[in-house]
Amino acid sequence: MLYLVVKTAHILSALLFLGAGLMTAWYKVRADRAQDPKVIAWYAREIVLADWIFTLPSGITLPATGVWLATLLGQPLSRGWVALGIACYALAGVLWVPAAWLQLRMRRLAEAAAREGTPLPDQFRRDQRAWLALGVPAFAVSIFAVWLMVAKHAAL
Repeated sequence: MLYLVVKTAHILSALLFLGAGLMTAWYKVRADRAQDPKVIAWYAREIVLADWIFTLPSGITLPATGVWLATLLGQPLSRGWVALGIACYALAGVLWVPAAWLQLRMRRLAEAAAREGTPLPDQFRRDQRAWLALGVPAFAVSIFAVWLMVAKHAAL
């Protein structure tokens, strides 16, 4: 019974983590296309709030339940699909942290432009490109980690 509860928490955490990331990216790209600093500033505030409410808690629960599941299954953390899954999660985190910092800076830039009634500065566009360059591989490696969890022993 404990295994099923932990596995359910792990799956729900993965769904929330990936879903929040995908929706954040989708709506951010859509808001940025508006080129309206007020729209972008509002959405940037919402992204940061959503990260605190959804992404961060699921991002903490996901590895905790993953390690717990591996332990319950008797899988060593340093070998095979478990080790590769942990490495993928770590890589996604390494990419996500600077992307989150860029989100904060883009929010400040959009808020300043909205407040002053000016267009978005060039720095916003540079940060936007960097955010995408970090976010796409972070999401891709997260999807690969999910595949590893599904394929398990057949993967490695």
